[in-house]
Amino acid sequence: MASKAKTQPKKKKTLVIVESPSKANTIGKYLGSSYKVIASVGHVRDLPKSTLGIDIENDFEPKYIPIRGKGDLIKSLKKEAKASAKVLLATDPDREGEAISWHLAYLLGLDPNSNCRIEFHEITKNAISAAIKTPRSINMNLVDAQQARRILDRLVGYQISPLLWRKVSRGLSAGRVQSAALKIICDRENAINAFVPTEYWILGAEFEKKEGAAKKKFTAKVISEVGAPKKELTIGNEAEANKILEKLKEGKFTVTSVKEEPKKRNPYAPFTTSNMQQEASNKLNFPARKTMMIAQQLYEGVSIKGRGLTGLVTYIRTDSTRISDEARAAAKEFIHNNYEIQPDGSEIKYWSNNVYKNKGGIQDAHEAIRPSDVTLVPDEIKDSLTEDQYKLYKLIWLRFVASQMRPAEFMSMTADIENNGYLLRANGSKQVFDGYLKIYKSFEDDSKDRILPGLAVGEELTAKEVTGDRKFTQPPSRYTEAALIKELEEKSIGRPSTYAPIVSTLTERRYVKKEKKTLVPTDLGFVVTDMMEEYFKEIVDAGFTAGMEEKLDNIESTEVNADWRKVVADFYGPLEKELKIADEKIEKVKLEDTLTGEMCELCGKPLAIKHGRFGDFIACTGFPECRNTKKIQVTIGVKCPDCGKDIIVKKGKRGRTFYGCSGYPECNKVYWYKPTEKKCPKCGELLVQHAVKDTKLECPREGCGYKE
Repeated sequence: MASKAKTQPKKKKTLVIVESPSKANTIGKYLGSSYKVIASVGHVRDLPKSTLGIDIENDFEPKYIPIRGKGDLIKSLKKEAKASAKVLLATDPDREGEAISWHLAYLLGLDPNSNCRIEFHEITKNAISAAIKTPRSINMNLVDAQQARRILDRLVGYQISPLLWRKVSRGLSAGRVQSAALKIICDRENAINAFVPTEYWILGAEFEKKEGAAKKKFTAKVISEVGAPKKELTIGNEAEANKILEKLKEGKFTVTSVKEEPKKRNPYAPFTTSNMQQEASNKLNFPARKTMMIAQQLYEGVSIKGRGLTGLVTYIRTDSTRISDEARAAAKEFIHNNYEIQPDGSEIKYWSNNVYKNKGGIQDAHEAIRPSDVTLVPDEIKDSLTEDQYKLYKLIWLRFVASQMRPAEFMSMTADIENNGYLLRANGSKQVFDGYLKIYKSFEDDSKDRILPGLAVGEELTAKEVTGDRKFTQPPSRYTEAALIKELEEKSIGRPSTYAPIVSTLTERRYVKKEKKTLVPTDLGFVVTDMMEEYFKEIVDAGFTAGMEEKLDNIESTEVNADWRKVVADFYGPLEKELKIADEKIEKVKLEDTLTGEMCELCGKPLAIKHGRFGDFIACTGFPECRNTKKIQVTIGVKCPDCGKDIIVKKGKRGRTFYGCSGYPECNKVYWYKPTEKKCPKCGELLVQHAVKDTKLECPREGCGYKE
């Protein structure tokens, strides 16, 4: 009798834990059946929300707990880890990612000193394969740097914020980076309010010279007196301006100098996080938070036709402009094949071996943000991307390719013209080689040709018109989100991961409002900033905040390796004293209500707009005796056809906007698209603005079908 064959034990898989499900799907495709890839869905342990969670007396020991709602996920992670031959932690390659791996190791019983951590900066098959072959231990310098940041932010937020609640209003907050950013915005507004305009005049002449059959117009501007030191002439009033204009009209315009010299405009470095946010804001009108959300999608992987899930860009949180040798070689080949070889077989050199220097700092471990595969041309994969993904990917792709191209070349032209003791100057330029401008122009680029006609020294010119323009100096501009990010970066306040949430937090707390893309501090923003500046001066001081960033970086540095507990202790000592003084000295601030102009129908007192956790609402100023409240109604200027009351904007349970009668529940007229005052000529219903291509208005009544 034949013996039964022994069943082979099932080979255990290697478990790889990443942060997001979409990244897990992309990486799982590359690793194959010997691996199982699952997601931790971000952090698994953190400080508790309900308490400070830091034992100040015990050397600032943090009291981490599993994040509420993640109990089942943690059980699943433990079960999978126990059933696996090996566990590899593949969270993001930064401080936050390193800390998540450390917390996972604690929960799963892994030795952080073992080779349980893998790191990659782009989600491609080669990068993942290389990472799997070179696991390492968890970098405790990175973990400690993250812990120090988290604990400092908790000490500031959880100790100053309650003070603001008691002294000003509930729902307010303070933050180590947030408060410094708010002060920058408030300081700019104060500078605008204090600004006194100064009158000045721009004087010049317009010329026209015939060249062949064409006439070329150009202008020259008065810049100084002849022979005066090379300082631009300042003309401060009309009488002074008219005196010079009369002299120019009386005298003769003579060309005294003509210069032509070549100039170059170098391409921009590949994107760092902050300048990606700035350029996306300026070019695409994307808020920083939106930019980071879409960039994360591109990094984690998008389903591309013919390829499946593909990580399109390298890691998106970086201060570095460095790119790898492989990426440089790929760019060189792409530029050669697509831009250098001409239809007639000749070649024009566009590639240039450009190397960009970093400002220094620890984050140089990451490359710049660039396409993972430069041959994935944005327009060729457009159908696989959402509109916003396409726009941002194209911006990143163009910036990277342009960064590896030759500078644009111009011929700069300058002509000096003298008249009656005054020097005028005409400037022109002509592009002689497009270089990187062939594919990329930044927000501030102006590459238009301004060509001067042929001019000779000693030549006399006849002015068509002598001009004088009265101007006034302008106040400094308010910050846009892009300008604020640039300012924070230049002052070394915060890090790439903090820029996006800052503006969102400031607007959510009602410290700042947006007006035509600019950030305007509210009265509440000024109140909080003034209070912080008086009692917590260091926290809102840009120099101190930048110095603290450097100390936090030193914790991460293998050369300095600063003790994170000492950094926290040195910060908290003065803060503790300031908290006691502030609590004793700050009096309760009464913010003025914004009255609606209406009276409460219950008690007759004025109604005012109040600010709550879930948005603005209307409430009686007689609170707490009268607790009458109402929702704020946003009208659209259209009356209900059934009862004549206002149609207002409403929100459904799932957040969808619709339009309904303000007379509800007596009148339940509803529109799912914005109604207009125009009536349907067929049935008399109000026409709506339907989001259908090439259709401006249509009738919402079922069966009517009228469109226009």
